[in-house]
Amino acid sequence: DEYQWKGPFYFIQGADPQFGLMKAWTVGDMNNGDDEWGEEIKLTEQAVQAINKLNPKPKFFVLCGDLIHGMPGTQWRKAQEQDLKNVLKNTDQDIPLVFVSGNHDVGNTPTRETIDDYCTSWGDDYFSFWVGGVFFLVLNSQLYFDSSQCPELKQAQDVWLNEQLALAEKHKCKHIIVFQHIPLFLKEPDEDHDYFNLEKSVRQEIMEKFHKAGIKAVFSGHYHRNAGGSYRGLEMVVSSAVGCQLGEDTHGLRVVVVTAEKIVHRYYSLNGLSSQGIEKELLDMLAEQN
Repeated sequence: DEYQWKGPFYFIQGADPQFGLMKAWTVGDMNNGDDEWGEEIKLTEQAVQAINKLNPKPKFFVLCGDLIHGMPGTQWRKAQEQDLKNVLKNTDQDIPLVFVSGNHDVGNTPTRETIDDYCTSWGDDYFSFWVGGVFFLVLNSQLYFDSSQCPELKQAQDVWLNEQLALAEKHKCKHIIVFQHIPLFLKEPDEDHDYFNLEKSVRQEIMEKFHKAGIKAVFSGHYHRNAGGSYRGLEMVVSSAVGCQLGEDTHGLRVVVVTAEKIVHRYYSLNGLSSQGIEKELLDMLAEQN
């Protein structure tokens, strides 16, 4: 049923609730300073309350990685996960949650074990789903960043991705949209590689593959600031964090409206979305019959 286009809809994208980072950042200890996350609990509660009030309801709420700050095997990790789950349980039961793995969720250099642990807690690290004629792909971007400890898992994701793109072509979907944690690039497709984007040769290969497959947009987090750009019709959308801000943006969420022709998105502060909801211009696009 979800293979069929039924008209415009929208979803909510968030990224990096990262329970524990605000304290770790403040005290300047990224490895052991994440022993408090009360501030992130409040922000994520505010995000959930804002989403629950929206009318019409979003089709789903996707969190693009770094759910928590504690790396695999660290002291506070389990408690951070449990507290995040307790907050997210209050999301309206008619709004499905979609989880994307980030580097803090599976480790900067993931292993089969760290990925298995993530999957046990949050579900598959890569998968696809359909909503109203639109095909969504969730990827484990850490396998593109450093798969040295699990090359066979990267290869498995690559094979799977090629199969999914062939499937999308067969079904003639309206759009293909990708979710991953690490952006392909922040502003320019040929920018230098650093911590916040993918290595240039890896990036180029993925961008070309996505372009050929007709993918319209990639949504990510990781940067804790809003950014983005485009490559041959492929839009790269980088959303700032629900949690700790590393730039001038506010704690927030992105509203993404999908119409027959295009994908339109706006970043809202949590306060703005809570108090005013979605602006009329986007609501009007949802109301259009096409």
